[in-house]
Amino acid sequence: MPSLGADMTSGKLVSWHVKPGDVVKRGDIVATVDTSKAEIDVEIFEDGTIGELLVAEGERVPVGSVLATVNGAPQAAAEPAPVEPVPAPAAERRPASPLARRTAADLGVPLGQVTGSGPGGAILVRDVGASAAPSEPQPDRALSMREAIAAAMARSKREIPHYYLGTTIDMEAALTWLSEQNAQRPVAERVLPAVLMLKAVAIACRELPAFNGYWVEGAFRPGTGVHLGVAISLRTGGLVAPAIHDADRLDLDALMAALRDLVRRARSGGLRSSELTDPTVTVTNLGDGGVPTVYGVIYPPQVALVGFGSISERPWAAGGMLGARRAVDTTLAADHRATDGMSGASFLKAVDRLLQTPEQL
Repeated sequence: MPSLGADMTSGKLVSWHVKPGDVVKRGDIVATVDTSKAEIDVEIFEDGTIGELLVAEGERVPVGSVLATVNGAPQAAAEPAPVEPVPAPAAERRPASPLARRTAADLGVPLGQVTGSGPGGAILVRDVGASAAPSEPQPDRALSMREAIAAAMARSKREIPHYYLGTTIDMEAALTWLSEQNAQRPVAERVLPAVLMLKAVAIACRELPAFNGYWVEGAFRPGTGVHLGVAISLRTGGLVAPAIHDADRLDLDALMAALRDLVRRARSGGLRSSELTDPTVTVTNLGDGGVPTVYGVIYPPQVALVGFGSISERPWAAGGMLGARRAVDTTLAADHRATDGMSGASFLKAVDRLLQTPEQL
């Protein structure tokens, strides 16, 4: 059972997507796991052949538990294996709609015990409802998520020596440039101001890698890439912070598409385990909520979190003149074991500098 965040202590195996004897390669989805926050698709990180499935669908096990065995990579020239009867309960596994999977998880109904009535035997919501037997009430997911988040944040404040810095960034040049660019695009392809901020943070992390990585076993370990964790609020309450991988290498259009896709999958189901296990730094943006300033709590084992508030007009003095300009309060929460205030100030200056030349992002 993978650890899909510092606030996860156990997970429930919702469904297997493989059976013994299946050949898999790195990155394949092999199972779906229900955490306290959402259903997550679990990827495999090596090539091979599925051996034994050790955890049954519907079973909750602690983080670190072995879910299945994987044999070595198959020989490339091997002859096709003879078709053998599929062992139970594998014979009962059928495709299921995402809503049916979520409903089954909420009701505690193993999908292997449900007979599907959809095309090709696919399991529909009504099939799950028909198979559900009276049982003890399931814990409220929103409450469970709040408890998990509280535990993770308590651990963070207890173990990480936070320091906080803040600055106000002039966004006038960035927003003017973005408005001109968006005027030439269809509405569906327009880029949000938040994407400029994400890209600026990503490049700043590349320039100052001490803020991009993890504190593990008493030392800083730099990230292998800039994988921005983006805080996303969920409709049921709470939030998740999955990663946009290699965000510093994406242009603004690709970053906008990645953000839109990540938000959609976070709120409807379909996040991948790698998106929750490898963020190297987190960005939270509460601008839509009208909050002027946000001071975040670092998500362990990361060493930094960047917060953006709402963009609003402010009195602004520049070149001896006083006027009104659009600006945003930007904060940095950082781990004092990995960096200090001087390097933190350099990081915020880098974000500011990058946002003054949006055409170069």
